[in-house]
Amino acid sequence: MPRLYSLKDNSVENQVFVNRIIAAFCIVVLLTLGLIVRLVYLQIVGHEHYATLAKENSVKIQPLVPTRGMIYDRNGKILAENTQSFSLELMPEKISDLDGTLLRLQELLNIPNEKIEQFQKQRKRQKRFVSTPLLLSMTDEEIAKFAVMRPYFTGVDIQSRLVRHYPYGDLAAHVVGYVSRINEAEMKTLSMSEYRGSSHVGKLGIESFYETQLHGKTGYAEIETNVQSRAINTFNTTPPVAGTNLYLTLDIDLQKTAYDALEGYNGAVVALDVQTGGVLVFSSRPGFDPNPFVVGIDYEAYQALQSSENQPLYNRALRGLYPPGSTMKPFIGLA
Repeated sequence: MPRLYSLKDNSVENQVFVNRIIAAFCIVVLLTLGLIVRLVYLQIVGHEHYATLAKENSVKIQPLVPTRGMIYDRNGKILAENTQSFSLELMPEKISDLDGTLLRLQELLNIPNEKIEQFQKQRKRQKRFVSTPLLLSMTDEEIAKFAVMRPYFTGVDIQSRLVRHYPYGDLAAHVVGYVSRINEAEMKTLSMSEYRGSSHVGKLGIESFYETQLHGKTGYAEIETNVQSRAINTFNTTPPVAGTNLYLTLDIDLQKTAYDALEGYNGAVVALDVQTGGVLVFSSRPGFDPNPFVVGIDYEAYQALQSSENQPLYNRALRGLYPPGSTMKPFIGLA
């Protein structure tokens, strides 16, 4: 049987080879054009944007929290002040077993579960190397207990902070109000440029109504950092502007007289200056101590206030409905 031999068609093979060369060349040209277009975009069109991102990788903006303004009565007596306080703070980066450390601290200092939960929420919004407060306004007993056990708590230390304090307590709570930690809803409405670094905001009364004036203006410092976001150098510092001090027309001595006169009763007393219209007395009884709200009131204490029959959280001077008195008595008094 005869053997069959296949003859090669060189022209066809050459054509296939040329087609492949052309296809490869087109692909290379397209990729090269794409690379050129991308380089033009990065270097010219998007230069400013990417240069800013690159700068942020090495320079961080550190907020400088302003000192909150004080509140005085008409005679210069302090109704709301900033006092130095000691707080227990943890740096998660230095703690190998954070949950175990929190448990041991809770047993040592009798820390309620609510404060542990607040700490966990705040910690998740910060870097691991940022110190996060667990307890504010520590008592002398708590400081002493921790000082003895300090060597056994790596990454835990006591720091000094300014904390809002109301020296007259329930006497002026309904008119002055109080500050407390910023919650999730408030974070969505507050200006992040002004409240970045702040942890408290006015919740009630004068503290809330004049929040912008009392808070002040946040300062900033440009901090050079490394790839781990650790501070290396500080430059271009803009100092914060302290909040404005407020002087009310309220007379705290008259306020105390009216408050004491309501002893045994639930009611309100409001007295105005007939010449200026200024509020001299704005008293609602019973009142409440606003200081626990600053550091974080525990659940049981808050429920006791809410469930009380006397409703101490209810502002009777502002929201109470009472029948009007005789309109003739002022004229008799004037006569």
